[in-house]
Amino acid sequence: MDTMLLAIDIGNTNVTFGVFENEKIKTTWRVSTAIHRMPDEYGNIMLSLMERQGVTAAKINDVIICSVVPPLLLIFEEVCRHYLKKTPLVVEAGVKTGVRIDMDNPREVGPDRIVNAVAAHHLYGGPVIVIDMGTATTIDVVSKGGDYIGGAIAPGIAIATEALFTRTAVLPRIELTLPRKAIGRNTVAAMQSGIVFGYIGLIEGLVSRIQAELDEKARVVAAGGFAAMLAQGTKVIEIVNSDLTLVGLRLIYNMNRP
Repeated sequence: MDTMLLAIDIGNTNVTFGVFENEKIKTTWRVSTAIHRMPDEYGNIMLSLMERQGVTAAKINDVIICSVVPPLLLIFEEVCRHYLKKTPLVVEAGVKTGVRIDMDNPREVGPDRIVNAVAAHHLYGGPVIVIDMGTATTIDVVSKGGDYIGGAIAPGIAIATEALFTRTAVLPRIELTLPRKAIGRNTVAAMQSGIVFGYIGLIEGLVSRIQAELDEKARVVAAGGFAAMLAQGTKVIEIVNSDLTLVGLRLIYNMNRP
């Protein structure tokens, strides 16, 4: 009998949904994060998008949620109970992840970063460096044995781009694309060069420093909305996996509700 798991990743910018059918991703979709939406609004949006992909509420056997937006966690727990008749598994303290958090204060580490670490180590082994290019650009390091040992956090590329537009008098809002040259011959090209090549330089610099601190070379995996574009401009990123967090949620679900 086919089983379906709904994985929900609640981020600061987007809420990403993934439906797994017998361990494989059947479909994914995302909606913008809006903390003022009511449970009924999110419920109707979710059901509508599910039905477009041929997935009805009755087909969902269980739900797992990872959230970095506390107010929305409560809303989605209500959505799951009311619209799917399921009490979701929430990735939080006490949930088995298979990852030991070797940090000064383990509770400070966001659940999304742990979920990514679980997926990256399972898929690619260790040591592994995970770059997640979301609202923030996070770089996480997982040891050969699967321990989460820390990382780095920088402003996300979209935040930096918007800041140039909102905090200056004449610079325009631009589309982020990989520039052909570093020397921009107009304002838009110069901004694209500074932002895109600047973030590639940030990633290359941090990865280089992290690699130097590790005992052996780590594989580098990237996820997030801008991962594919930035990976085209650097040899540092070896793998792009846009479903990394969803895969991690499925793995954690299996550890807790086999």
